[in-house]
Amino acid sequence: MMATDCGSLVEAIHAAPCQMVLVLSGGGSRALAELLEVPGASRTLLEAVVPYSEAALLEWLGGRPDQFCSAPTARAMAMVAYNRARCLAGAEAGPLAGVACTAGLATDRPRRGDHRAHVALQTDAETACWSLQLAKGRRNRRDEEQLVATLALNCVAESCRVDDRLPLEPGDGERVRCARAAARPAWRDLLLGRRDVACENGAVETPAVVLSGAFHPLHAGHRRMAEVARQLLGRSAHFEIPIVNADKPPLDYYELECRLAQFTADEPVLLTRAATFEEKSALFGGATFAVGVDTLRRIASPAFYGNNPKARLAALERIASRGCRFLVFGRDMGTGFVRLGDLDLPEALRAICQEVPAKVFREDICSTALRRGGKAGAED
Repeated sequence: MMATDCGSLVEAIHAAPCQMVLVLSGGGSRALAELLEVPGASRTLLEAVVPYSEAALLEWLGGRPDQFCSAPTARAMAMVAYNRARCLAGAEAGPLAGVACTAGLATDRPRRGDHRAHVALQTDAETACWSLQLAKGRRNRRDEEQLVATLALNCVAESCRVDDRLPLEPGDGERVRCARAAARPAWRDLLLGRRDVACENGAVETPAVVLSGAFHPLHAGHRRMAEVARQLLGRSAHFEIPIVNADKPPLDYYELECRLAQFTADEPVLLTRAATFEEKSALFGGATFAVGVDTLRRIASPAFYGNNPKARLAALERIASRGCRFLVFGRDMGTGFVRLGDLDLPEALRAICQEVPAKVFREDICSTALRRGGKAGAED
């Protein structure tokens, strides 16, 4: 149904029980003004944030995205907004949502890329994202802003389960594409903190060998690591995807669906809330973690422990006390092949590590390079 005007749509939004955090990286900011100009905004908006600079957006996301103006970034922004809404509203809150917009629109200097906008919605039940590519030169900045704000307000209306929509009038060759994913019950429980592990593809909650990663994308090197681990340890490996990460944006339902689709039905996958290996060791006591030397170097980095040597030692000792170990695979770090013996590690960590010889495994490939279409590097 089409709303008769913006004011009546916003009135319906404010009358709905949903509360939200709205985050806008510049584009679509008119949507915030429309929400605030109609009485009752305090019933809808818990917070509105405009992380306009690169530094502000990186802080909001908790990590660097592959692209700043993209559907995955909009979804990650919305997930952070949803988690923020949960924090602000408290345990007894009603329906909550995170709504986000990232856009690349007309500026006072030539823009090399497309003019586009991505608006995302995150709730406990679903992830949705609307993407609109605009024809360059067809509109001025004000008109592009108004169009994106309309898209954002319609997203807010959907989050509040308001049926009305403002008319959106893209021009010839312009259209809105929507991608969405509904949460499986276990995913919802994982997001809400009601459980720490969700099992997929026949996985068990007590695996003997765990290969953790973003798997963005899953590649032959990952599968080869799992196979070598099976050969050396005599137990099949479970792949583990943490939905939260120490230095990356959180994963939404659509992203989870895409990551899981890469695995075959006989490749067990665990979804967890364990961002660190100390947390993973608490979930998977006695497990061996198959890791690359780049990951092991991060585990040893004082930065992950607040630059506190005592905190690092305590975390490593907890991992060891739970019977966990690391099976370490060498890799090309961009400056040559690096193996376990090349790393400067605290003795508490080195004592629970086993090296995989280069003659047994060497795969100079990484997910980051595959996403960017380049050569293997040190990331991911």
